[in-house]
Amino acid sequence: MMFAGLTSAYVVKKNQSSWLEFDLPQIFWYSTAVILLSSVTIQLAIKAFKAGTMGRYRTLITVTAILGILFMGMQWAGFMNLEARDIALTGPKSNSAASFLFVITSFHLVHVLGGVIALLVIFFRAYSAKLKNSNSMPIELAAIYWHFVDVLWIYLFIFYNWIG
Repeated sequence: MMFAGLTSAYVVKKNQSSWLEFDLPQIFWYSTAVILLSSVTIQLAIKAFKAGTMGRYRTLITVTAILGILFMGMQWAGFMNLEARDIALTGPKSNSAASFLFVITSFHLVHVLGGVIALLVIFFRAYSAKLKNSNSMPIELAAIYWHFVDVLWIYLFIFYNWIG
């Protein structure tokens, strides 16, 4: 609901004369591909866990966590690109368009960070000698959350590029 409210406010605010139009950094396109790939790897991790192929499961969880961290880094690089183009995100030179982009995307990144933390917990449990449990519930719950942040980014990405 928070993202629906923020994107609605974005649309309303966009009609003001001080609104600055700008293109998203190219790296946001690449980060979109990264987060989509991470949804594939986490789904394959579930499949590997259920099949009992723990080596493959560990690899896929590791790759998913790395892709999540890579996504966050790419988003940061995108913001640095905006700053380099003098599109101020905060401070006295900021504009509403950049501020909205920063706030909405930052909230999304906090959600991704939560997912990465969950993946790291699962990652460490996967390498624990104590892991003898065949309960797939933790990885399935993490995957549902991960798919949620993926779909949320797709919504935001489409919104920024074609709706907003």
